[in-house]
Amino acid sequence: MKKSSKLFEGFVHGIFLVLGLVTIACVLIITVYLVASGIPGIVEIGLTDFLFGDEWASTAAEPKYGILPFILTSIYGTLGAIIIGVPIGVLTAVYLAKIAPSSVKNVMGQMVSILAGIPSVVYGLVGMMVLVPGLRKLFDIPDGASLLAAIIVLAVMILPSIIKMSVTALEAVPQEYEDASLALGATAEETYFRVSLPAAKSGVAASVVLGVGRAIGEAMAVMMVAGNAPNMPDSLFQSVRFLTTAVASEMSYSSGLQRQALFSIALVLFVFIMLINALLNFFLKGEKKE
Repeated sequence: MKKSSKLFEGFVHGIFLVLGLVTIACVLIITVYLVASGIPGIVEIGLTDFLFGDEWASTAAEPKYGILPFILTSIYGTLGAIIIGVPIGVLTAVYLAKIAPSSVKNVMGQMVSILAGIPSVVYGLVGMMVLVPGLRKLFDIPDGASLLAAIIVLAVMILPSIIKMSVTALEAVPQEYEDASLALGATAEETYFRVSLPAAKSGVAASVVLGVGRAIGEAMAVMMVAGNAPNMPDSLFQSVRFLTTAVASEMSYSSGLQRQALFSIALVLFVFIMLINALLNFFLKGEKKE
């Protein structure tokens, strides 16, 4: 029996090892492919002209491939979505994990799960039919398809990830922490925000990373509400184009240097996401050591 049990454990261990190696291999394959496909375009265009050029005209007689407007738009859009979505998501998670009655928690939990399962094209469609006309009437502007519309849509789209992971992190905080705080005279609200939330900060930070990843990587929804024009994001009401939408909108008919430039944009986007994950892991590890 012991021998068969050891054999089974070894077999399961081998399966997990293979699956882990497959995951690593997928990441390596994607990385190598993006680097191999993206570097030639950057070399031909020039790194400075590509990253800091403020004009994108890939189909002009004299094409220009500056992606600075796309980079700034992606940064502004992601920051805006985080500024709006993180406070709402974290406060909702605190309410669900610590305050809400079980019946309310179950219903709201189901709603959050449904929100997470809605396809991005549906978010874009609702934004295009409801949000864009609403912004146009509210601010009396020629076109509501703008950076502001994209920020609002992205803020809504990242809420499920932030709420669900933050709730899980808050529920994992030992009850003894809260009991000790209450015994020292703190109110329930003070305990939730000064004890439970700081104790769950690693899980909350991980939820924010997932939200950032979705906000940066979203293409279809923002293409439908942002106007998809390669302008500098000088205003919240400016029609803009994100890094993701730049690739998605032109890849189907691209060729030659234009196609190489689109792969270069994908490489820049990939590097952005890797840097964000690396920075967050660095700060989280530093906090754990302290």
